[in-house]
Amino acid sequence: MTTLPEAKDKANTIEEEFESLEERDEENGTEKEEPDSPWSQRMKEVFVTFWPLGLIAFGGPQATVALLRDHLVVQRDWMDEDAFMELFAIGQGLPGPTSTQLIVSAAMSRAGPLGGILAFVMFSLPGLIVLTTCGVLISSFVDPNDPPWYLIGLPPAAISLVFKAFYGFGKKLDNLGIAMACISTGISILINGDEIIPTRSSQYVFPSMLVVGGLFTFIDSRRATPLTKYEKPKPGWDGTDDRTFKRIGIPLWVGGLIFVLWASLLTIIVLLRRKLPYNPYLDIFEVMYRIGSLIFGGGQVVLPMLQDEVVPNWMTESQFLQGLGLSQSMPGPLFNFSAYLGAVFYDVPGAIVGYIAIFAPGIILIYGMVPFWAKMRHYAWFKAVLHGLNSTAIGFIGAACIILWEAGVKTRADAIVFVFAGSLAAFWNIKAPIVVILGGCLGGILHKDAASLGQVPFCVSSGFIEDL
Repeated sequence: MTTLPEAKDKANTIEEEFESLEERDEENGTEKEEPDSPWSQRMKEVFVTFWPLGLIAFGGPQATVALLRDHLVVQRDWMDEDAFMELFAIGQGLPGPTSTQLIVSAAMSRAGPLGGILAFVMFSLPGLIVLTTCGVLISSFVDPNDPPWYLIGLPPAAISLVFKAFYGFGKKLDNLGIAMACISTGISILINGDEIIPTRSSQYVFPSMLVVGGLFTFIDSRRATPLTKYEKPKPGWDGTDDRTFKRIGIPLWVGGLIFVLWASLLTIIVLLRRKLPYNPYLDIFEVMYRIGSLIFGGGQVVLPMLQDEVVPNWMTESQFLQGLGLSQSMPGPLFNFSAYLGAVFYDVPGAIVGYIAIFAPGIILIYGMVPFWAKMRHYAWFKAVLHGLNSTAIGFIGAACIILWEAGVKTRADAIVFVFAGSLAAFWNIKAPIVVILGGCLGGILHKDAASLGQVPFCVSSGFIEDL
């Protein structure tokens, strides 16, 4: 029979052994995994985080990336900067809408597959409703050539957040990363502004640049004297903790099957359209699914392909351009434009089919890729590849700053809104939704139908050169 002193000695011995095990784990670079929060709580967090994005995400995919970084990395600390940029680079390297894939993958890493679907619906629903309504009525609520006062300040305010994001990402890069980002920025600007190189070539050049960037850093990391110091997976969450993989809830073999599903659907749908009698719904689905499976580089790249397919088969060129102007003035993904096209062609059912079909490939692919990312990011060689991918992808954001400035800041009033909104975000750390709303209010005050201040446009000849 154990006496009380003996029991105390045994308890002390067990406690000492436990402490020694903890010390040994710390020396070996491992940490005890903390218990995860309940799934219902994480789903609620996804809803609260993503529902405003569908209302305030003006300015295209790069502005959405800036908003997401503010929401997920800075404000809520859902993930570190490395994880965010890894998901962004993966979205850039897959066909489909980059910003939507980033939203889905970030929500999946928090609350699993259902969390990804919820975030996608929250992000795209407002624009889907407006564009479907306009497509059915064949008339816009907004004149593309004369936006109303309540929309005029939103684009430059959103664009200022892209500049803030680019600066924030750039500060994290080393010298090699900065050099790679500068190269990808220059090439991206060239593709989007050259008379000889067609814009649609970006769907091939963008993924090629990502592959080259990843291969370069992988090879460099294997050299005896690499050009930079490559980080190894850190202990804990980044190195040994499988919490993110468990949250995603998709085994690797299922991820592989998802890729097979995407390719099989593409093959079957293309064959069915050719073999079966004409069906408008199959026509819409095949066009949108095929385009969504082939597009790299985000929303702007998809426009010329859509125009080639739907004009004049589904609508006139003026109807196409009218819907394009409206979709660019709406928050959310530019791929929502597919709902307008489907509605013009075949009413509300056509809008729903077009909307589902164009988003489906990108979402299917990101669901297949994310579980591989969650596992492979624990390996040093994969971290080295992602270093090149991240640096190249950050260069794309730099190019977007130049391109979006030219497209969205057209008057002195727009520039005032840009500086005002950018200052609020960068120096006073005002949250992104409030920045966009306040920028919109200032734009409304300066509008020609209100105070009519700062309405002189940029880049218009004043006759100075002729006078010389």
